[in-house]
Amino acid sequence: MRALIDTCVIIDALQNREPFAKEAQQIFFTIANKHATGYISAKSVLDIYYITHRSTHSDEATRKILKTLLGLFDILDTTQLDCRQALSSDMSDYEDAVMCETAKRCDVDCIVTRNQKDYAKSEVTVYSPAEFLEQILTLD
Repeated sequence: MRALIDTCVIIDALQNREPFAKEAQQIFFTIANKHATGYISAKSVLDIYYITHRSTHSDEATRKILKTLLGLFDILDTTQLDCRQALSSDMSDYEDAVMCETAKRCDVDCIVTRNQKDYAKSEVTVYSPAEFLEQILTLD
């Protein structure tokens, strides 16, 4: 299964945010063990850098975390077409609409997020972290 992982799930794992950390970290293990292919958007990489750097206060430490992260997840580029298509989306949150357009264009199977309500109108299947992990278990 090819899954685009939302920034919030990545940060939950990296910063051990409770009560979400365990499932987010299980997603990392699932990706690392090749039970699924994980993607993050190029914009997410920037957001993850910013949020992580705010926590570590170290460019070197943050880059090391990103290097590890990018060894685990592939990056999906967002194109100008994704941004333009998102403008006419029925989704109320533009950033989420851009992510959906990127996911659709790149033919991923699902988006994994804690913020499912904002993705209610997504054309790509959206799972919570728990639902995603459950789906992976049924595929194995």
